[in-house]
This record gives sequence, structure tokens and C-alpha cells, in this order.
Amino acid sequence: MVRTGSASVAAGPTLAVVAREAGVSVPTASKVVNGREDVAPETRRRVTEALDRLGYVRRPRFDAAKSSGLVDLVVHSLETSWSGAVLHGVEAAAHDAGLEVVVSAGPNRTRGGRPERGWLDKLTARGSSGVLFNLAELTSSQYSWLDQHRIPYVLIDPVLEPPPGVVSVGAANWQGGVTATEHLLALGHERIAVVAGHQRKMCSSARVAGYRSALAAAGIRQRPEYIRHAGFDESAAHRRTLELLDLPEPPTAVFVCSDRMALGVYEALAERGLRVPDDISVVGFDDLPEARWTTPALTTVRQPLSEMAATALRLLVRMMEGDRPESTRTELSTRLVERASTAPPTG
Repeated sequence: MVRTGSASVAAGPTLAVVAREAGVSVPTASKVVNGREDVAPETRRRVTEALDRLGYVRRPRFDAAKSSGLVDLVVHSLETSWSGAVLHGVEAAAHDAGLEVVVSAGPNRTRGGRPERGWLDKLTARGSSGVLFNLAELTSSQYSWLDQHRIPYVLIDPVLEPPPGVVSVGAANWQGGVTATEHLLALGHERIAVVAGHQRKMCSSARVAGYRSALAAAGIRQRPEYIRHAGFDESAAHRRTLELLDLPEPPTAVFVCSDRMALGVYEALAERGLRVPDDISVVGFDDLPEARWTTPALTTVRQPLSEMAATALRLLVRMMEGDRPESTRTELSTRLVERASTAPPTG
């Protein structure tokens, strides 16, 4: 089932009630709801908090028959090669579909920790026909907002398990973890560590599960001390690697759950005077451009980011046309890209 909103929306507080709660006029509250910029920041904050507190819901405005030809792509960050690959895939598929794409970073959070409503309000004001979210960590209220406004949306590589019925596109992370570990096992490594991302995030937990499965299938004892979480942060991966090297029996190979973290692993190994792959083998995950630029070039599991993004756009177009995908979860295959960072263990 595709989440595009229920047939009817329960009546909620009126805009007049929201305005009274926030201590502003109805026209001022209306400006905030419609994403207008000519509102003082403090006034916007009071109105936004009142909207959230009272559960105010605007009337649905999406009409597939009157599609604007505009879709939004909301990315976690605009500064990474990951986002560049996603944008490339979305733009190519949108061009084929005759759509325009608006790109923004968000959603941000307020000082109190609540997600900002501004990007949602602007989305509605633009009249966008649908939304793609990349690496988004949406709240239940944001899911409800999208559903109540009947705006079709698709998640690209969601951070957490989406609610039932939400359409998402990702990679075969579990199989990728298996492939990376099997590659190291085939080279003769048995002391294989993993530097993982966030423990609670879908992709990270799936990659670690694949690593565990490959070791178990090979009859290799799993060592809890060989599993380190670095939150997809390069500096944290550097620290976790130093911890692994300080173990009484350090690993001879490391599966790193992102190419960016692998850069931190390389740095830590160089600090200790260890050579890749002569002293320790390293496998990454993603196949970002950074994987080819490292010395030695990084063996990694390729995640088809542009293809994932293009697939998500095509699914979104179907939903905008009133169609429902056969499955709410689409997974694209990963594959190993062998370069120069892995070799049989020495000694």
C-alpha cells in the first residue's frame, strides 16, 4: 500500500485558533503556513510551535491531474560526492520524464530539537508534485504532514526503517557485507574486523549482519572486539582503527562500511607505519570517487547510487500518476570492485 494520504482528513484546529494560541493575527498565521518570508523570526517561531502543538493540518492541495511538473529532492547534505551521484541520477530521470527538480538540504532542527516546518511549508507553497528524500530521518509528524497533504514521496536509502506502506529504494546492503567479507576470506584472512556506521541505522546494521553471516558460513569464530562503530565519521573511524590495532591480536583485514570512513582507516594505519595491503587489507563500501583517488586504490563494494536515485524518481512519477508500485521496498544489487587494497595475509 502506498502512503499518499487517507481519503479524508480529520478536522483539526482552525487557523484562527492557531493565531490566538500564538498571539498573532490570522493573516500573520496564514503567512507562516504558506511559507511567506515577510514574518519576523520570533513571530514565525511562535506560530510554528503553535501549529505543531495543536496539530494544525492544511487542506490537501495535490492534484495529479494538475501536476506542476516540479519535484523536490531533499538531501542530507549538498557537500558530498554521495549527494552528487544521487543528484545526477535524479536529474537524468527527471529530464526523461519532462520534470524539473528543486534541490534543498534538510530538514534542519530547531534549538529545542524539533524538526523545522519551513521546508514543508515551502514545499506546499511551490506546489511541488512529489518529493524524493535522500538519507532522510523523518519524524512521525513529518510523515503525517506529507500523507495529510496527499503529496507522493519516495525515500532513497532511508536512515531508519520507514513506516509500513512508505515507498523506498536502497541497495542490497546485507549482500554487500557478505561479498566484502567473502572476498577477504577467499584471500585467506580469518582475523577480519569491521568498522561500521551508526548501530541503529538500516544500512549499517545490514552490512554488519552480512559480515557476521559470511564469517559464520565459513566457520570462523566471530570476535565481538572486532566490531567497531564509527557513525560514518572519518575521524571516528580513525580512532576505532587505532583501538583495533591495540588489541592483543589485531586483525589482518578490515571491512569498512563506507569509503569516507576508509580514509580515516588509511590514516590510522599510516600513523602506525602499516602498509596497505602488505600489512593489512582494507575493503570499503559505496565506490565513491574517493575510492579511486586513495593510495593504494580502494577495493570496495559498489552501491549504485545514481541508479537508486533514478529508480526512485521513476517510482515517484508512477505515484504522481495514481499508480501503486508492486512493492514498497526496491533493492538494487551491489558488487565488489577489486582494486589494490587487498591481498593475502602475510606470516
